[in-house]
Amino acid sequence: MQCCSDTAKEVASYTDVANQIIKLVLSGPAQKRSYQRLANFTDAIGNRVSGSHNLELAIAYMYHAMSQDGLDVHLEPVKIPHWVRGEEGAEMTQPRPKRLAMLGLGSSVGTPPEGIEAEVVVVSSFEDLKSRAGNVTGRIVVFNQPFVSYSETVAYRAFGASEAAKLGAVAVLIRSITPFSINSPHTGWQDYQEGVRRIPAACITVEDAQLMSRMVGRGQRVVVRVTMGAKTLPDADSFNTVAEIKGWLHPEQVVLLSGHLDSWDVGQGAMDDGGGAIISWEALSIIKDLGLRPRRTMRAVLWTGEEQGGVGAQQYYDRHKVNMSNYDLVMESDLGTFAPVALQFTGSKAAQKMMQEVVKLLAPMNTTRLEPHAEGTDIGPWMQAGVPGASLHVQDSRYFWFHHSEGDTMSVQSPDDMDRCSALWAVVAYVVADLQDMLPR
Repeated sequence: MQCCSDTAKEVASYTDVANQIIKLVLSGPAQKRSYQRLANFTDAIGNRVSGSHNLELAIAYMYHAMSQDGLDVHLEPVKIPHWVRGEEGAEMTQPRPKRLAMLGLGSSVGTPPEGIEAEVVVVSSFEDLKSRAGNVTGRIVVFNQPFVSYSETVAYRAFGASEAAKLGAVAVLIRSITPFSINSPHTGWQDYQEGVRRIPAACITVEDAQLMSRMVGRGQRVVVRVTMGAKTLPDADSFNTVAEIKGWLHPEQVVLLSGHLDSWDVGQGAMDDGGGAIISWEALSIIKDLGLRPRRTMRAVLWTGEEQGGVGAQQYYDRHKVNMSNYDLVMESDLGTFAPVALQFTGSKAAQKMMQEVVKLLAPMNTTRLEPHAEGTDIGPWMQAGVPGASLHVQDSRYFWFHHSEGDTMSVQSPDDMDRCSALWAVVAYVVADLQDMLPR
């Protein structure tokens, strides 16, 4: 293992290469290319939920496009959940008629064909729900929880149905997990608890959750009818899509870059996570365009079945963990490709010191910050097993405005921001893949 000053010198020797990468992307022939690739892809395919024909088309599209780009591409088969939304709708029937914008939640059961019509009970938290235990049987529970943060508030979407079902509810309508709304419902996966009756679960808009809360607060009786054709089919065949630039010295050692190819069945999946998938491909393109080849293999993996809990990535991990010692760094972009702010990193103190030197190479872009704690459902198993991990921290304050909604389209993407994300991704991945030593565990 090199001493600190040697490491700093070695990393600093990549300054010219880093500058070439940044120049190629920010002002050279690769400028706006990642945005164009994302637009071409999402405009052609649209959204691509786990198990759908669209997801199959998306995988075929990416396999073809990355092969045309001169990369080594292969597909690795996996099984993924296949939930289908079907026809759905909700309306308030009392105290006045009003259509409620809604989206069924992933894995939810459907209603009978005639729907479920019942009085609602509005609660603001799980504690509030428990305090009204005697009042829930035969009713539709409306969760009107405030948005604190995604990681905290998403518990209502994930576990609301089973918590309400334990107390006898017939369905749940959950206020969308978002800090901002223009009457837009946001979907997502939800988890039924074993041994608890499964009831239909959907999200409604912030506005409608607040409306019903006010009405009930005035002592009005609010009645809602929900109709959902949702069903779960047998698991579907799918693939993780893998593209590589093989290392010239240690092809068996890997720096992995990734994003997920599947999305929800609303919007276009441009932000979540088309952008992350595209910049992972783009990073390899940039290195190839510059005629560079690192010591170790750079591998882009476009995951399938992420939205259902990292299903495709877990199967990749199970298949490849036997080679764990050869995984140098695992990277994932799944919180948008807005303007990059920092690189998030999980690893040993010694690895952090090395990465601190690597991010200094990003000085021309003013993104030299290294922050603790990489994030990513798909790289989670690797990081838990001790493999260093990295993720992109971007200016993501608007991310949850559009997340899992019809608003996730190309219109939220910026070509300049995507260029900066691509350049950061390429510099970090290439330098780590080419250093003499792997990152210390």
